[in-house]
Amino acid sequence: MDVSLGLWAVTIAGLCALIAIDFLIGRKPHDVSVKEAGIWTVVWIALAALFGIGLLIFGGGAPAGEFFAGFITEKSLSVDNLFVFVLIMGKFAVPSQYQQRVLLVGVLIALVLRAVFIAAGATIITSFAWVFYIFGAFLIYTAWKLIKEARADDGDEEFEENKLLKAAERRLGVADRYHGTKLFVEQHGKRVMTPMLVVMLAIGTTDVLFALDSIPAIFGLTQDPYIVFTANAFALMGLRQLYFLIGGLLKKLVHLSYGLSVILGFIGVKLVLHALHESGVHVPEISIPFSLAFIVLVLAVTTVTSLLASKKQAERELAEGRVEHADV
Repeated sequence: MDVSLGLWAVTIAGLCALIAIDFLIGRKPHDVSVKEAGIWTVVWIALAALFGIGLLIFGGGAPAGEFFAGFITEKSLSVDNLFVFVLIMGKFAVPSQYQQRVLLVGVLIALVLRAVFIAAGATIITSFAWVFYIFGAFLIYTAWKLIKEARADDGDEEFEENKLLKAAERRLGVADRYHGTKLFVEQHGKRVMTPMLVVMLAIGTTDVLFALDSIPAIFGLTQDPYIVFTANAFALMGLRQLYFLIGGLLKKLVHLSYGLSVILGFIGVKLVLHALHESGVHVPEISIPFSLAFIVLVLAVTTVTSLLASKKQAERELAEGRVEHADV
């Protein structure tokens, strides 16, 4: 898809306007209700759908199909981010009324960092076609690693700050408590960071780790930087509302890691086949419509089996509780 600098400028300006509106609406710290989160989740998904329809009208079916496949993939992978966000919020004991501000700025940092990753990835792919082999192998390895982690999960995960964040805390110092939404305060005659800024940086920089698999994954569906960027942007910008909407349901998605591993493995194979095709080897390539249908099917099956497994577990625990109570 041939995208002019003018269209890039208009798209970025539009996304900035949406972010500004989102910030103004949520500028006053408050506890986000499920109703509010639900409404805004629908709004962001509707905006993504409208953008995809716009691509269909002005760019054709191929770019639109790539966008929707990329958006759904990035959205599903971003749900996995929410597990870590929950851990980060708990680690820093973020007051509930400030969590939306933390997520807004943290996700904005993540979007900027991902844009850098996308630009670098597009440049590398354009110059070195063999990088598809590396991306494909990495995604297959990540899929296998996800399955191993899911099977070994004991439910006692803890968030550990990265070395860069720890160094910043030592260098600049951190206040002993939250000061509203302030990022810096004077303490003992020294300007120090507040826990609010630390947790924002934690969320933004931690997302970089997720980008290591999500960016190669979407490049497996499309090599168009414009589609890669917009799919990531729409997937990330609705993440804050999704956090409050399904925060209580995250523990019930017990098979999510398995579903994501299947998707990553599938895209990894797709990338390897594409690399072989580019090298002149006659192998079948996986089409975007098939990819989109496969991703949606895996997510649907994963969600249903997760909810059924969680329901059975809850019933089992309830029955065991009744037996113990009867014995007493």
